Amino acid sequence: MARMTCKCGAKLNNQSAPNDIELVVYTDKEWDVICSKDVLHPWTIPSPKYEVWRCPECKRIYVYEPPGNTPVMVYSLEEE
Repeated sequence: MARMTCKCGAKLNNQSAPNDIELVVYTDKEWDVICSKDVLHPWTIPSPKYEVWRCPECKRIYVYEPPGNTPVMVYSLEEE
């Protein structure tokens, strides 16, 4: 994934690094496996299972399961 349009109309892309769009999110089990290694070097940390994007405009969260380009989950803020 490199770019997309959020449901609110905002244009999102993760082409610059670092960026405020793509979040690095690990499940607790994934993180436990990573931390259980004897030696931890940044280059040995695996990518998370899911790719997670957050829209800076509406704060909607898109969750992708690679290699797909369609979100498997979408979360939006509840209206009060």
